[in-house]
Amino acid sequence: MTYLTALSPRHLPEPAAMLRLIKPVTWFPPMWAYLCGVISSGVSPSGQWGLIVLGVILAGPIVCGMSQAANDWCDRHVDAINEPGRPIPSGRIPGKWGLYIALAMSVLSLIIGAQLGPWGFGATVFGVLAAWAYSAEPVRLKRSGWWGPGLVGLCYEGLPWFTGAAVLSVGAPSWPVIIIASLYATGAHGIMTLNDFKALEGDRQMGVNSLPVTLGPERAARMACWIMTIPQIIVAALLFTWGKPLFAAAIAALLVAQIWAMTILLTDPKARAPWYNGTGVAMYVSGMMIAAFALRSML
Repeated sequence: MTYLTALSPRHLPEPAAMLRLIKPVTWFPPMWAYLCGVISSGVSPSGQWGLIVLGVILAGPIVCGMSQAANDWCDRHVDAINEPGRPIPSGRIPGKWGLYIALAMSVLSLIIGAQLGPWGFGATVFGVLAAWAYSAEPVRLKRSGWWGPGLVGLCYEGLPWFTGAAVLSVGAPSWPVIIIASLYATGAHGIMTLNDFKALEGDRQMGVNSLPVTLGPERAARMACWIMTIPQIIVAALLFTWGKPLFAAAIAALLVAQIWAMTILLTDPKARAPWYNGTGVAMYVSGMMIAAFALRSML
């Protein structure tokens, strides 16, 4: 009986597998970006802490978690090649439970987003639609090495930054905030390209034209480095022009350190990409917060 039970397929998902499905490790970037938006708005957080906490939870565990569940469901055939131990291909989340979880979290995202006012709700609608457009047929923008990382970079960095500033401001953020958030979202395209290295073989077999597939690891890594570097140069230059030289110098110093890390990355892009994601990316997002405080001091 025990032997037969062990062989029988699951009917309900494992709780631990459900947590892994929504990938808590991916929540940090949008949560951080939302806080950057809150800070850059220049609005006092006094009396607004409920909106701030709700927005951080929405950006990370709910919307980002939903996007991860949707992506895993739509990528279950690719994951069966790249990472067969993942929750869906391993069977720990059986049947269509992965789809049901993604759909339920999409609805939850919209319900929570509606509590953040019209700007917060509009941004949530955009984020939910973008998550499905990235992963699901027939759109499936992740098939493109340009559109896919661009959309993820926008939703991980630019959209939550814009949302945090808009919710606190109860209106559209100032143009300097929009410009800086857009530049960091553009640079995040390079971060997402490096993230594609881990799925190189499965993407090649399943027709996902990521930059590592279409350009090769070496050229894709060089392209990613340029995409990450140029927006940060522009950010530092803008802050210097706007009368914030110390903030500009701090971002420039972080960029110099990133360029050092990039030289190591380029010695073996496929093997070094995970290392860079733990070093260079940390400096990148640190620069985001420095820029947010610079914007706040301008208002």
